Amino acid sequence: MQINQHSRLSIAPMMDWTDRHCRYLHRLLCPQALLYTEMVTAPALVRGGALHLLDHNPEEHPIALQLGGSDPRELARAARLGAEAGYDEINLNVGCPSDRVQSGTFGAVLMKSPDLVAECVDAMRAAVRVDVTVKCRIGVDDQAPEEMLPDFLSKIRAAGCERVIVHARKAWLQGLSPKENRDIPPLDYPLVQQMKVSFPDLHLSINGGITSLDQARAFLDAGLDGVMIGRAAYHQPSDILCAAGPVIFGQGTATDPVSVVHRMLPYIEGHLSAGGRLHQITRHMLGLFAGRPGARAWRRALSEGATRDGAGPALVLDALSHVTEPDLPRAQGWG
Repeated sequence: MQINQHSRLSIAPMMDWTDRHCRYLHRLLCPQALLYTEMVTAPALVRGGALHLLDHNPEEHPIALQLGGSDPRELARAARLGAEAGYDEINLNVGCPSDRVQSGTFGAVLMKSPDLVAECVDAMRAAVRVDVTVKCRIGVDDQAPEEMLPDFLSKIRAAGCERVIVHARKAWLQGLSPKENRDIPPLDYPLVQQMKVSFPDLHLSINGGITSLDQARAFLDAGLDGVMIGRAAYHQPSDILCAAGPVIFGQGTATDPVSVVHRMLPYIEGHLSAGGRLHQITRHMLGLFAGRPGARAWRRALSEGATRDGAGPALVLDALSHVTEPDLPRAQGWG
């Protein structure tokens, strides 16, 4: 399957959430979806030598590295490091509205500098063979999105960007917190859909406020090329990811979250053997059974127990007993 097909459904890059443990879980839930790292800043890789930020498990593919930065040469070097680490796509963040990102002159503030973004894209594309993509907003502050967004897209397309993810909200760089910027600015789905009509050669994915596979499927059926889901995929991963194979990709059958928990056990054991802690993985599993009987007890057992010394797979199985039949056979080797 080509990466454009995988991007029919992608999981948004989310700071402090989509780390390698989260991505491993999401991959087990859905073999086809395109996964993204948390944003990694180009200066951290190029100047700071923080190459550990590129660590990932081979099972996570297809996987994209999202970079933050605004210096074309530095982004090109960071993109090369990402490609050498094995990432299938390098994505430039032009959408994050946080103060920390603004002070570094990257993220959503770059919506004000489309020529610079095009220069960054051009430099990154010259440095790597994998796809270079952009994730952006429809505009920032007092920009008129219906004027600004077409100009922005035309410039990055001219620089060779063929795939764009558009968060269908403005970002207000002054007056709203990053959290408020995810909810308060109104969504403008029709504008993103119009961009697909105006730029039929661009592969366009829509992001923002999408909470179900039915909603995602409707956008695809209406002509968009892809749908990116963020918080809903994290907090209710089974609702979004388990049926994505047949619903979005027309492949296979729905995965079972109970079997996925059992498949996580060897991964957990390996992490613990390497000196890790259980809660570093299970914090991403809390929403697996959202809306299902026993979900609260599952969350409580993991939340209260996973930080204790010696916590391991047996605790996960005990938590699982709250949402499964009592006589369900346990995975061999973990009691």
